[in-house]
Amino acid sequence: MQNKPYSITVRELAERGRQAIPNELISATHLIYNSPAALAFNSPGAQGFGVKRAGLAIPGSVMLLVGPDCCGRNTTILSEMGGYSDRFFFYIMDETDIVTGRHLKKIPQAVQEVVSSLKTVPSMVMICMTCVDALLGTDMERVCRKAAEQAGLPVVPCYMYALTREGRKPPMVDVRRAVYSLLEPQPRHRRTVNLLGYFAPLRDTCEIYLILRQLGLQKINELSRAKTFEEYKAMSQANFNIILHPESRLAAQTMEQQLHIPSIELTRLYEVDKIHSQYTAFAKAAGGEIDDEQWWEPARAAVRRIRETYSGTTVAIGEMQNGNAFEMALALTRYGFHVSELYANLSAHDFVYLRHLAVLSPDTQVYSNLSPSMLYYEGTTHPVDITIGKDSAYYHPQSAHVFWDEEVQPFGYDGVIALLQQLEAALERRTDG
Repeated sequence: MQNKPYSITVRELAERGRQAIPNELISATHLIYNSPAALAFNSPGAQGFGVKRAGLAIPGSVMLLVGPDCCGRNTTILSEMGGYSDRFFFYIMDETDIVTGRHLKKIPQAVQEVVSSLKTVPSMVMICMTCVDALLGTDMERVCRKAAEQAGLPVVPCYMYALTREGRKPPMVDVRRAVYSLLEPQPRHRRTVNLLGYFAPLRDTCEIYLILRQLGLQKINELSRAKTFEEYKAMSQANFNIILHPESRLAAQTMEQQLHIPSIELTRLYEVDKIHSQYTAFAKAAGGEIDDEQWWEPARAAVRRIRETYSGTTVAIGEMQNGNAFEMALALTRYGFHVSELYANLSAHDFVYLRHLAVLSPDTQVYSNLSPSMLYYEGTTHPVDITIGKDSAYYHPQSAHVFWDEEVQPFGYDGVIALLQQLEAALERRTDG
């Protein structure tokens, strides 16, 4: 019997439909393979903005991580990053804590000790809980209320529960809710808007800022650009929220319920004409008009240039990059690339792209990074010219690589142009080499 990694073509997936996604592509249905390609994606201590770093997005905040010493191991690496060394604190649970729940009575005291040890009083304390308290069924909201009373400042829980990753509120969804939970009702300003979605800002060159100003919006808030706690709290003055990442939907729903701030969603796309259609529809919904030609035409020119130069180039796309692998595959296929492989967990929402991709590139193979069968993957038997994403680069070390995982986020026409420029540069280096 020959051992092979599980894969399925986009044609076969489209024929099965969104109600019959293979179990091999659903991580909750099998053991998880922590390959180097998937480790950062799967680990609670993920690179970039995992739960712990994301929980510190509020200006002036500090975090108390409560868990066994093994759970804090990765945090010691993160705390060495600039600006974080004096913001992480640890409550190390021992066996008695785990068996009896004794630590729950000690957390308020621990919070008080953290606050007292700092030269500057923090704006709030985020308590990060691990899977231990998930299994214990801890009411952490109650514990945090008691800690807040004792410390005299806000204390909010966030949950680093890998066990909830497949549930309604995965860790990165709930932490987005948590970081906006301290906002209080204020008079709303008609010309103010919040951008929700990322823990780093959009690229300064992204056209969305100027497009929003065309619609009369003068103040554009992003959590990552707030320098003070007062600037953070001013986000409750927004007239509406723009959701830029699906994991912020719960946060937006909560803000609508508690602050009466409605929301509208914009999707990160890499297909230029779809970006134009989305901006036009958004402007109409906002009751205005925009002229995006000054950004639309350079993006179309970048597409024409790369199609003329690199049409037929073979690319493999992973999920450890700033985009939806299926949407990006559809866009690049329409730009003349041949997408041979995708490494991504498929959701029902991806079928809006998959059904078109099945027509244009039916033989594209789809793999799951987290499938144990990836033990048998041999990338050298599937050569590609260039990869996108660090996971894809792991499988094809001999190819040209574009990691496309910078913390500052791409969006809109500006994101398309930047991606195509990086693809061109990587392919040129490969040719010159």
